Amino acid sequence: MKSTGIVRKVDELGRIVLPIEIRKVMGIKERDSLEIFTEADQIILQKYQPACIFCDNVDNIVFFNGKRICASCVEKLKEQL
Repeated sequence: MKSTGIVRKVDELGRIVLPIEIRKVMGIKERDSLEIFTEADQIILQKYQPACIFCDNVDNIVFFNGKRICASCVEKLKEQL
């Protein structure tokens, strides 16, 4: 994990502001959805992508290394290995 050196306070409603520089680099626009994960004592924000990262299929999605992959693409990957 890379430190940005940016620190933000949580407001009274539990909100934080993501700096514009980070939003630009990560391709996060206004009204984009972010998915929230926790791991040990960390909070991880990730741009929400409900579809397969390879074909944009939204059916039969499985997680592999934190990425969504549909069953069809999993089978295609198995064939190539």
